[in-house]
Amino acid sequence: MTEKEVIGVDLGGTAIKLGRFLANGTCVESLTIPTPQPATPEAVMSTIELGVKELNHQKKAVALGIGTPGPTDAQGRIALVAINLSGWHNVPLAQTLEAKTGLKTSIANDANCAGLGEAWLGAGKNYQNLIMLTLGTGVGGAIILNGKLFTGHLGSGAELGLITLNPEGPPCNSGNQGSLEQYVSATAIYRDTHKTPAELGQLAENNDLSALTFWQNYGKKLGAGLASLIYVLTPEAIIIGGGVSASSKYFLPSVEAEIEKRVLPTSRVGLKLMVAQLGNQAGIVGAAKLALDLV
Repeated sequence: MTEKEVIGVDLGGTAIKLGRFLANGTCVESLTIPTPQPATPEAVMSTIELGVKELNHQKKAVALGIGTPGPTDAQGRIALVAINLSGWHNVPLAQTLEAKTGLKTSIANDANCAGLGEAWLGAGKNYQNLIMLTLGTGVGGAIILNGKLFTGHLGSGAELGLITLNPEGPPCNSGNQGSLEQYVSATAIYRDTHKTPAELGQLAENNDLSALTFWQNYGKKLGAGLASLIYVLTPEAIIIGGGVSASSKYFLPSVEAEIEKRVLPTSRVGLKLMVAQLGNQAGIVGAAKLALDLV
């Protein structure tokens, strides 16, 4: 009997990444296609359909998983909104792609897919209860409880970057004020320093005192935000991903110190703080896991 295969798709504003996977997580073939512009639902779904047909030329894949840049419904069927994509509102993505490709389909928010990928094959593979924070343009999150993705009763849970860090802080696109995202995202870093995280990382590498101090203070803010999440979820592990994590060696020590200062020992027994391992492949790996869970 031939081994079941699935296809994972990471839908982004500039590129659509696809991968065909075996059940053990081996990626046997991958493909990257530019996201059509304007990225209307019809154009994007047609592009995904073509990519899936190209990858599934041997007709071995039995299911399709898709990470989308925005919230989905609890059943993993409808893309409620998609950030940076044109005209997306309550798009029946799973149903339409099932009709186009003949493959069972499930969808999830891209940060959830990244968390699922890290939990399956990455930094979190030895843990059943973990949270992941993706530090990029914004701050995404994922929660894995008892080995399963937790998204709340309506599917839009785990918006970890939108918790309040400072009630009087800068306004957030979410409508919140002073959310964690407003202090630890790449956007916030640039707003406050007029430098990119990569530039500040390079300066720190060169022992620039102001950059080293910046990262130390950054770690304190991140640690303060994580303290709230630890008290609620008491995870075994916290995984830090996204572009900002490239400078993690400069801020993780102060994150750990802040957590130790703010969180009771009983709420952080054996807690591991780790950097994501799968990089920009986490999304398609997690999407493939979504597909595998269908079969």
